Amino acid sequence: MKPADVESFFGRLREANPEPKGELDYINPYTLLVAVVLSAQSTDVGVNKATGKLFQIAKTPPQMLDLGLDGLKNYIKTIGLFNNKAKAIIGLSEKLVQEFDGRVPEDRESLESLPGVGRKTANVVLNIAFGQETCAVDTHIFRLSNRTGLAPGKTPLEVEQGLIRAIPAPYRRHAHHWLILHGRYVCKARKPECTACVVNNLCAYQDKTVA
Repeated sequence: MKPADVESFFGRLREANPEPKGELDYINPYTLLVAVVLSAQSTDVGVNKATGKLFQIAKTPPQMLDLGLDGLKNYIKTIGLFNNKAKAIIGLSEKLVQEFDGRVPEDRESLESLPGVGRKTANVVLNIAFGQETCAVDTHIFRLSNRTGLAPGKTPLEVEQGLIRAIPAPYRRHAHHWLILHGRYVCKARKPECTACVVNNLCAYQDKTVA
């Protein structure tokens, strides 16, 4: 996609949604981190149902450790892979207490050193909690970036690097949210809603339903 088209692409997304927000509920950087870990291969709606009660009693690493592994499982057992996720959350909570004074670090390397935290999770936390210009690539953004020609790549890292190069500076802060929401609700996997797409004439998708 040409730079001028990329500018128009994000300009239209911003016009349609000037202040995009993530759909995971959270209270502070720690609860955001927990919610993102829980969201892997799960829906935000399902995670929010579980964390609504969980975060009432465990919104800091020490409180989560007081709840304990079995106590945590009782709150998140409706979420897929809850056993492994519970272990990761207890593990990252322990490390936060032991090595980071109970605070969520604001750099990628430290975040990725935590159990259950990979690059995508770190990017989400850095962007939402700390306002850094990162772009987490999930299945929606990976599909959209390749389908539209915005930032083609064979791996999530390739797509992420392509997006960072392509996205104009004024749009980098919110680009992650614009793309994920567009991929989730408009540029869907099986049946993209091209007639409702504000960037359809900039898109390289050959099978789109509008000119």
